Amino acid sequence: MSAGHIGRAALAFATVLIGVVGSVCLGVVTASQEANRYNFRFVRHARDAPAVSYYNYIVVGGGTAGCPLAATLSEHSRVLLLERGGLPYGNRNVSSEYHFADALADTSPLSPAQRFVSEDGVVNARARVLGGGSCLNAGFYTRASAGYVRAAGWDHRLVNASYRWVERALVFRPGVPRWQCALREGLLEAGVTPDNGYTLEHVPGTKIGGTIFDRRGRRHTAADFLRRAHPRRLTVFLHATVSRILFRRAEQQPVAYGVVFTDPMGVQHHVYLRRGGFRSKNEVILAAGTLGSPQVLMLSGVGPRPHLEKHGIRTVHEQPGVGQGVADNPMNSVFVPSPVPVALSLVQVVGVTRFGSFIEGVSGSQFGIPLRHGGRGRNFGMFSPMTGQLGTLPPRERTPEAMRRAAEVMRRLDRRAFRGGFILEKILGPLSTGHMELRSTDPHANPAVTFNYFRDPRDVERCVRGIEAIQRVARSPAFARYTYANHTTMDAAFRRAAYFPVNLLPRHPRDTRPLQQYCRDTVMTIWHYHGGCHVGAVVDRDYRVIGVRGLRVVDSSTFKYSPGTNPQATVMMLGRYMGLRILKERLLRKGTEEKH
Repeated sequence: MSAGHIGRAALAFATVLIGVVGSVCLGVVTASQEANRYNFRFVRHARDAPAVSYYNYIVVGGGTAGCPLAATLSEHSRVLLLERGGLPYGNRNVSSEYHFADALADTSPLSPAQRFVSEDGVVNARARVLGGGSCLNAGFYTRASAGYVRAAGWDHRLVNASYRWVERALVFRPGVPRWQCALREGLLEAGVTPDNGYTLEHVPGTKIGGTIFDRRGRRHTAADFLRRAHPRRLTVFLHATVSRILFRRAEQQPVAYGVVFTDPMGVQHHVYLRRGGFRSKNEVILAAGTLGSPQVLMLSGVGPRPHLEKHGIRTVHEQPGVGQGVADNPMNSVFVPSPVPVALSLVQVVGVTRFGSFIEGVSGSQFGIPLRHGGRGRNFGMFSPMTGQLGTLPPRERTPEAMRRAAEVMRRLDRRAFRGGFILEKILGPLSTGHMELRSTDPHANPAVTFNYFRDPRDVERCVRGIEAIQRVARSPAFARYTYANHTTMDAAFRRAAYFPVNLLPRHPRDTRPLQQYCRDTVMTIWHYHGGCHVGAVVDRDYRVIGVRGLRVVDSSTFKYSPGTNPQATVMMLGRYMGLRILKERLLRKGTEEKH
């Protein structure tokens, strides 16, 4: 290469580097100010981490489970929490109910939502922010069913105590606007009974659930649990990407003794478990989520041997179940246009049917809100091409170009066309499952995920019955104020374009697809994916990785089925629950050693 080429390459690299450093430094200032504002003086940027450090517990992933877990463990131990994203505070796309869909629409490198596309063709997102998915979701809060708790083998008393701990910190009773009231009455008239009023319990019938948005529309997230942490025993590093877990061998078994993480400048940092005393209880705990935890395990040499060898990764412990059994609850939504204006509301009411479908709704025209101050863009809500949701095309046809065309159509349409709300159905389970694999050994890259939506015909039947229930709700007397009588009157009212980039109800007369095909063609995500480190296959009932010492997984990757109608309550509860269980084990072990 000539000196001129080298010089130009160096200049280009320097320009990129300056841009990265500038954005990172700007993030550091903001993060530092916000950390001090919330008294998070133990929260620091990864670039400020020492080259080597020691802790009793290393928690990988500061998400919906990791934050309550780390806060609980810090009550009696020195804990390090590593999060690959930044703080949620000070970002209105996270904190404001009115702008939350903008986070999902943000595909920039510093977005709190990292977009990925499953091998099925469905656009999805994974959290990249302290607080995890609780910073991105629609806020609905509901517990798992009693049957789910029994099947998991959890101590129901400790489960209830852990739920209450979560709820005292960030759960509110929503103010229910008229559209949500009509949805509730419509569900009851459609036969989704009984009326369970306001409850956090998962029970059949129609209910109003909790929310993590307060009455001012401000989101409260799992990061808030860190206010309950012991400030001198907990350290949190942001923008810290774990590349691998460190293992040694003892008695023919791998033992986790630390991790390696990189900061945004690519500098490596080594963290080790402290030695001395009852060191056998010091642990690395993965709480990196359904994609992150299996990914870190495989990058560290724990997973299916042929797949690891394909990527040149030395097998530390062959574990065929890692990455298997991942599932995403299929969601199908319809937009029900309204003749009258509708107030904004996120998920507040849910119909828990007896045939395996959950029905929810979001309403109101977010569509006129600027994407950013002074911007021309408009936020088209959570089920729109801007957030990767394009249910009018089959998944394989949802190309970036198709997304752009649909977004442009939405921008041109009259705002009156967007009055109304989405009614959606999500199926129980699901029974259809898939797998995930590494695309590369880059820990920043998304793995390849296949969910196999609707592979099991029982999932299709649940969807069909859910869509039929939505149709009954939309035709109910209770909902009459918020819907047009038929497609002809709706068309006349809109004078709309021939193409409308959301699925409408009433359906167009030319749409003669059977509902089974309609379910497959219009499937989207509701971001409730789970699995990949199942209990019994990858971890035991205490969430220890089978065949490995000093390593656990505590997050949604351990779930075979999604709990309740919305999983965040149970993921948060699990973090608190396992934190208490681990501390109890530690204190019992310490007491035993002191006696001897």
